[in-house]
Amino acid sequence: MWSLARRTEQRNEARSRLAAVLASGSIEISPKEAHHAPELARLLGENAGVYVHSVPGVTAEERLASLGELHRAGLDPVPHIAARRITTRERTRELLRRWVGEHGVRRVLLIGGDETPPRGPYSDSVQYLEEGMLAEAGIRTVGIAGYPDGHPTITPAALEDAFERKLKAARAQGMDVYVVTQFSFVPERVVELCASLARRAPGVPVYVGVAGPTDPAALMLYAQRCGVGASLRAVRRFGLGLARLATHTEPAGQLASVARYHQAGGASSNIAGAHLFAFGGAIRTASWMRKAIAEAAAA
Repeated sequence: MWSLARRTEQRNEARSRLAAVLASGSIEISPKEAHHAPELARLLGENAGVYVHSVPGVTAEERLASLGELHRAGLDPVPHIAARRITTRERTRELLRRWVGEHGVRRVLLIGGDETPPRGPYSDSVQYLEEGMLAEAGIRTVGIAGYPDGHPTITPAALEDAFERKLKAARAQGMDVYVVTQFSFVPERVVELCASLARRAPGVPVYVGVAGPTDPAALMLYAQRCGVGASLRAVRRFGLGLARLATHTEPAGQLASVARYHQAGGASSNIAGAHLFAFGGAIRTASWMRKAIAEAAAA
């Protein structure tokens, strides 16, 4: 009886943790989905973090307009900054001024970007952050990307060095720092990264990247676009065919390992929330989050 009661208690604790991880989470959309801002605010609640990624083919003015739509709806707009896509210092300084002054941007997610060669003066995100432009513009918090499967073009040693330099630079400028991870087909790798970050950077919150609800074929396509190559290779090595990838299209299943890690860590856990990639399905993903939070909280 005691064992059954204890297992029930543990399950309830896990559901509670899952609800908390989702409730404090965020969603990532494309600039073209920002017109859904009022409905996203209804589904996610005021001040929910909505990230707007940087993609080729979308102008700076279009991204600016998308941040404005999110801000007016009462959401927390979080733009990506891809350092290698920045054309000039003057242009990015002007955009930052408008992001902060007109659209309430207080935090950004800083990434390197995939441009080869770089479009302007920055070869990587470390160089951009160390220059101090973000803090000067009024950005108070900076997100750093984490890679559970590694990076397709950067060695693990170089990733670690870049992380330490970014952490040092942000703190020296008075900014808070957190990590947002890429999604992975191997949840255990996400847990391993979180544990590693807890040792290397205690006190730095981690938002766990998770693929939002989508179909297996689309998930594979987005994984290739997002550079989740190591994860794709792991899927093939473990013998997971396209049909079995259906188990990875349900975010709650992907978050199970993370919730267990979060539960085991208790108050010292570095998991701050989940970060769901909408993959073109902003309303679908936000609706799933709202439903999952309610179900987990009621269980």
